[in-house]
Amino acid sequence: MPNRRTKGKNLLIILAGIVLVSLMLMTINIRHGKSNLFFESVVVRAFSPVQSLFTNAVDSISDVFDHYFFLVGVSRENERLLLEIDRLSRATNELLEKNKQRERIEKLIGNVDQKERPLVTAEVIGRDATQWSKMVFINKGTNDKIEENLAVMTDAGIIGHIIHASAGTSKVLLITDSRSAVDSLFQETREPGVTVGTGKDVCEMKFVPIEANVKTGDRVLSSGLGGVFPKGLVVGRVVDVVKKKQELFQHITVTPSADLSRLEEVLVVLPVKENDLVVEEDS
Repeated sequence: MPNRRTKGKNLLIILAGIVLVSLMLMTINIRHGKSNLFFESVVVRAFSPVQSLFTNAVDSISDVFDHYFFLVGVSRENERLLLEIDRLSRATNELLEKNKQRERIEKLIGNVDQKERPLVTAEVIGRDATQWSKMVFINKGTNDKIEENLAVMTDAGIIGHIIHASAGTSKVLLITDSRSAVDSLFQETREPGVTVGTGKDVCEMKFVPIEANVKTGDRVLSSGLGGVFPKGLVVGRVVDVVKKKQELFQHITVTPSADLSRLEEVLVVLPVKENDLVVEEDS
């Protein structure tokens, strides 16, 4: 039996013969200047199936390419739309975050009397990663009149003080750090003491006499002594009081008023200079 290749070759030979005969007949007709309808009809009939097959094949291939390019165009348009959606989503999130930050800053400044002391708003940009240290970093430094030993606070109260300042950033030691000490007093009794950090999330009020009247819930303020923290800033509230007869001082636990674990924007209290003070004269 002849194989497929032989059959295909024979078919090509037959088609080539038909084409050759048709061309010869058409040439004879043209040379004699007349048309032979019979031969033309034969040629048309002979090639009609081939022409239809060729035309259909070309149309099918054209449709395939058209569909392919359509799908390619749709895919590229989808990619473009996805990128645009992603860009718009990021822009929306950035706008929302900026609005929230503005609201926080307005609240932060609105709850503090800036007439009493000049303030600089700063953003917390980092935290100390060690377990034994309680520090944060802010995005303001000496270029913004920030220097060492300036108090740092929020609208809720003191959070710490500047221990190092460079041109564009500063390091803040939090009041919960074991190296921190804030000269303090109780708002109600005016009994003085020193609020020191424990290295944990709370502070201790030191050097309060055993006979002093201290109870849970009492508010602790900065006393203004020591030259770092201005007088009257909120430090925290008493959460535990322990009195031992054999000791001279009470063991008082104070929790900071400001949430030190969720700091985002803070206020740095600048030193008050004579030319910064506004003196109001009696009219």
